[in-house]
Amino acid sequence: MNQQYIGSCFCGSVKFELSGAPKAMGYCHCSDCATWSAAPISGFSLWNPDSVKILKGSENIASFNKSDKSHRKFCRICGGHLMMEHPKINLIDIYPNAVPNFPHVPSMHVHYQEKSLAVLDGLPKYNDLPEMFGGTGKILQE
Repeated sequence: MNQQYIGSCFCGSVKFELSGAPKAMGYCHCSDCATWSAAPISGFSLWNPDSVKILKGSENIASFNKSDKSHRKFCRICGGHLMMEHPKINLIDIYPNAVPNFPHVPSMHVHYQEKSLAVLDGLPKYNDLPEMFGGTGKILQE
């Protein structure tokens, strides 16, 4: 069965659809995500680009690229965060809180060496990223 979820920005000017299942879900502790989200931890869900479809408001999507690793997308009307494209691994990170009925089930923490808040939840804590996403795959202790 093909699951579908509808997400949007804060004001609803941009709407998008997700179909299928994400490749991975978890929490990011990198300083860039912490600064961008103004929070110590940022939830993520990584999707194939063909699983993400803009339904409304593509003209309202703006982008900020601090590096070539990630292209952050947000609504130019309300500033609401939408997604982040990762060109090097050809995946799109959809912010779970932008999709109201999406069941975010994290399986890992990434960039845990940069943490500002320790989380004791039994999930693997990657120093940087798993090998399948271009990292070292090194797991840190809780």
